[in-house]
Amino acid sequence: MRKRIDLLREFSIPLIAGVVVALLWANLSPESYHRFNHSPFLGDLSFHFATNDLFMVFFFGIAAVEITQSCLPGGDLNPPRKAVNPLLATLGGVVGPVVVYLTLNGAFGTPLLARGWGIPTATDIALAWLAARLIFGAGHPAISFLLLLAIADDAVGLIIIALFYPDPNVPVAPAWLFLVACGMVAAWLLRGARVRSYWPSVIIGGGLSWGGLFLAHLHPALALVPVVPFLPHPPREEKHLFEEDPADRSPLARFEHEWKIIVDFGLFMFGLANAGVEFAGIGTATWLVLASLLIGKTGGIFLCGLVGERLGFPLPRGMGWRELLVAGAVAGIGFTVALFVAGEAFPDPLLQGAAKMGAMGSIIAAPCACLLARGMRLRRHGT
Repeated sequence: MRKRIDLLREFSIPLIAGVVVALLWANLSPESYHRFNHSPFLGDLSFHFATNDLFMVFFFGIAAVEITQSCLPGGDLNPPRKAVNPLLATLGGVVGPVVVYLTLNGAFGTPLLARGWGIPTATDIALAWLAARLIFGAGHPAISFLLLLAIADDAVGLIIIALFYPDPNVPVAPAWLFLVACGMVAAWLLRGARVRSYWPSVIIGGGLSWGGLFLAHLHPALALVPVVPFLPHPPREEKHLFEEDPADRSPLARFEHEWKIIVDFGLFMFGLANAGVEFAGIGTATWLVLASLLIGKTGGIFLCGLVGERLGFPLPRGMGWRELLVAGAVAGIGFTVALFVAGEAFPDPLLQGAAKMGAMGSIIAAPCACLLARGMRLRRHGT
């Protein structure tokens, strides 16, 4: 049973199932789907709000754990020199899609669509990891490179959501961010008091942070991002990304271990709440997002990775320009975070739906990367 559960998580089956159910429901009975999504579900809260503003707190919290662990001594982003090439590639993976999006929008789109520039900047960590394992084989250095890039991508995505996508109908009230600072201080004090449970930090620090972001009219799903780094953790990281260290029983590690499975299966709710787009909604925004992910992401990562190598910050041993190009193509899978940003970028349901179709369509980056790898005769690790 445990192996079956792990298999479902590894292949992102809950997320994909939620997307499929949402697409079928929204196209077969759109009124029923929208009524379910936006009517009271949890008390006075809608299913959409409960998913995007409450459940996603833990999704972004897990992402913050991965970033925190990667930055510790022994982590994949430490020492800084080790992370320079992946971070330069991340810069290309953010700037490239933005340039492609705004250029294509200037040629074929409208000023209204310019707001969607942030949608193609993120990479879906889980789906990119899965595609990379299938293409490169387990243990290939390109997988770690891609995961570092995807995590850094998502960190940039969090900043973009917080800074550039507040509710357009409600002005930002920055004074309430004082509560976010209070949440961080609370987590820091709990850490200093050697509290060995993560719950007080999550409830007190996360609660203050959530309230501050909500009242400031910024997205409260980011509430745990400034709190998680204050959870007690070992002085040195002994594992790599997506690995578990049984000896690490710190609050940071326990939070990740205990919530990871809930988040992985809870992504069914995310897919159900956000992927209900009618196929008739395909439009200019669809092609802008899709082209930016497939072309801008691949090209930006490839060019900046090569520049990093020329500047004296080499790619991981076992990676050359061909592996870099394929890794860039895999990173074009936007999906989860791209869907989330699309929901924030466009209040208009038609534009939002069209942009989400582009985010979901980016799954074709995986077979494109497979074909690219075969065309360049890349050998899988271990074969």
